[in-house]
Amino acid sequence: MTRRDEIKIFYQRHLPHYQPPGCTFFVTFRLTGSLPLYVIQKLKNEHEAQLKLISGIEDQKEKYRSYKEVQLNYFEKFDSVLDKYRKSVSWLKQPALAEKVKEVIHFYDGNTYDLIAYTIMPNHVHMVFTPIEENVGRDLSRQQNGVDMNVDLQMPIVTDILRRLKGATSRECNKILNRSGAFWQHESYDHVVRDEDELSRIIEYVLNNPVKARLVDKWNDWKWSYCKFVSSN
Repeated sequence: MTRRDEIKIFYQRHLPHYQPPGCTFFVTFRLTGSLPLYVIQKLKNEHEAQLKLISGIEDQKEKYRSYKEVQLNYFEKFDSVLDKYRKSVSWLKQPALAEKVKEVIHFYDGNTYDLIAYTIMPNHVHMVFTPIEENVGRDLSRQQNGVDMNVDLQMPIVTDILRRLKGATSRECNKILNRSGAFWQHESYDHVVRDEDELSRIIEYVLNNPVKARLVDKWNDWKWSYCKFVSSN
């Protein structure tokens, strides 16, 4: 068995040349009730005010650059609040629930997406993956006797993937909690990874989230993190 203190991450300086056939996505989804409405509304109001400011920029390159910066700032603020809000719903602190989410995430690896990295936090999940092209535009959860019943379905692939992930984990986790109703918040964050440098930065961000939240001292001390670029050397 590989000892966790022997695992070395390669994103820092030795990230392999990685050119996926399609887009790679960074997604974040959180538990329902993980933040109160007034906190969410405050963040959204600030975000909308910033978007309004850049809407008048005439230079399209500058406008796009500003837009990306505003979107990134909004995500980082939201994520920071999730880490710090102590009254948050945090079911994923329970090892049985975190393990169930981990199982489902890995279940889809290799058949729905190429899983690159993830971290399961007490109240939210970060994932990085590349959808497998043959599944784009097809809802593989709607089959009968192994036959795809609607091969022409055009559904945003990330929306479809998250719907299946959330649906499967919600059912299993609610059983453990002996509850019913929404488990995950409906909306989620997704971002298309532009290049290898950004992929490296995002992986670092994802794996270091537990460190930033002061849950552990080193990223590889967190049991609910994963990255495909690891070695047991």
